[in-house]
Amino acid sequence: MPTDVEEWKSEVYGNEIREHLERFAEEGWEAIPEDEHDAWFERFKWWGLYHQRNGQESYFMMRIGTPNGVLKPGQAKVVADITQEFAHGPEENPIFGNGYVDWTTRQSIQLHWIKVEDVPEIFDRLDEVGLSTQQACGDSWRNIVGCPVAGKDKHEHVDALPVAEGLHETYKGHEDHTNLPRKWKVAVTGCREGCGQGDINDLAYEPASKEVDGEEVRGFNVRVGGGLARNEPRLSRDLDVFVTPEQAVEVGGGLSALFRDYGDREDRYNARMKFLVDEMGAEEIRETLQEEYVDFELETAGENLREDYSYNSGRETGGHSDHVGVHEQNDGNYYVGLNVLVGRMSDDDTAELARVADEYGSGEVRVTQRQNVIITDVPEEDLGDLREEPLLEDYSPDPHPFMRGSVACTGTEFCSLSIVETKNRQVRYARWLKEHVDLPDGIDDFHVHLSGCTASCAQPQIADVSLRGMKTRKDGEAVEALDIGLGGGLGAEPRFADWVTQRVPVDEVPGAIKNLLANFEERREGDETFRDFVERTDEDTLADLVEPEETSYEDPMMHNTKMTWYPYAEDDDMAASPAPTDRDGQSLPSDD
Repeated sequence: MPTDVEEWKSEVYGNEIREHLERFAEEGWEAIPEDEHDAWFERFKWWGLYHQRNGQESYFMMRIGTPNGVLKPGQAKVVADITQEFAHGPEENPIFGNGYVDWTTRQSIQLHWIKVEDVPEIFDRLDEVGLSTQQACGDSWRNIVGCPVAGKDKHEHVDALPVAEGLHETYKGHEDHTNLPRKWKVAVTGCREGCGQGDINDLAYEPASKEVDGEEVRGFNVRVGGGLARNEPRLSRDLDVFVTPEQAVEVGGGLSALFRDYGDREDRYNARMKFLVDEMGAEEIRETLQEEYVDFELETAGENLREDYSYNSGRETGGHSDHVGVHEQNDGNYYVGLNVLVGRMSDDDTAELARVADEYGSGEVRVTQRQNVIITDVPEEDLGDLREEPLLEDYSPDPHPFMRGSVACTGTEFCSLSIVETKNRQVRYARWLKEHVDLPDGIDDFHVHLSGCTASCAQPQIADVSLRGMKTRKDGEAVEALDIGLGGGLGAEPRFADWVTQRVPVDEVPGAIKNLLANFEERREGDETFRDFVERTDEDTLADLVEPEETSYEDPMMHNTKMTWYPYAEDDDMAASPAPTDRDGQSLPSDD
């Protein structure tokens, strides 16, 4: 039997949802029938709106897609303006204030505290500058990711930006690809570092070379079925298909249609491409694609160019591979990557980012999958003045490894799935580790990813230290806790982390990382990397080396933040919530 979601989608889905959103906006929050909330909230995702969690009724997260992470000149300023005007809530975050932009691990933008009444005006402002929330969420093509400096990178094998843009322009809003069994995540990588992270996407285009009609052609090998979520991660698998940039769009549509037709619509847990590849196998996927979905003869895979992949690898690469810092472009100008701790930037700082990008570069801003931002097209003679801008004091192009390596998802602040608080906690972790822990010699990159649950939005399985939200008891009290995994990374030889320790109270995690690094330094062979050390060490030994410990670190959110209306409110009890509120933010009267 089709799931409830499939039933709801059969009634209303796709572009037509916008008409209903605009009607609800005009009539107000209360116009959404209470017994239809689940159905409408599921549909709203297609237009980039997630309803926030219990205690925050009538407030939404809005996700804005930026294909390949590119914000064109003028777009970042509009995002800042919208944030300042529409994305302030009833309470402040003690670290980030009230009103901020979240740069995501899929090179998108997330805003919080959005009211449905304001959605049409926000949509109009985004439309004016070529931005959209269309299919930023929902069962369809998600934001297409790739190397954030595609087209500007001195070392890229092939310019992947036109392919990413072609896929975006073709399939966003395309009626035949509107309603898929679940989300469809696509990565297009043309660079040497492999920062498109194709290994963890449903569909991945990876740089390759092949002789065609006696000439070397640069294009892409196609991989399918990668993903991290729900404790069943998969690395994408080789489909034995090579495509030229001109063929990539048609093949992408063919695979999307194959997933549409063959994907599981009776079990949403099983409705992902990774499970379809498990079931059919890559060879049958290829045969079905050829026989039913493309009109030309598919080429077999070419020589892959993955051997230099270094992005998020955990290996010694002779430098950083995250695009943070100052780097020369292929046209002689420079791009400057700024570290945004856990991907969150205030609305005022986002406006400053737009100004600085316009003053020193072309006005373009790009977003990376490590939640950082890049200012492009800066002439060499302007680099010195740019480095003196106050914005770069807070968002450094040369951050400490613990700052550089921190990634965190939304957490219980807004997400109904999360089990623990994340953003503020990872900021506190990074600051404490920076002050109290010395990294072993030669370790210039150290990645700590904190995900609030098994949905893996912070991509914890591909970090040196992986943290995943749980609960436990300590001193007789229920407290927030984290599972700890070690040794994950992508690169030329991708590997998922080993989960070695479970349910560590959150206030003992910094001590665990400190002790782990000390034990690593003591047992390290030569100049081996942390990932190399983890790979040669058995899991029982690794678990012994973690050694959770209370330290000077103090965690103000040990309690069950999932059961609060807002974790940082002075009175965070559900009964104290002002929600739901009207279009002006005033509490609506209760029916009780």
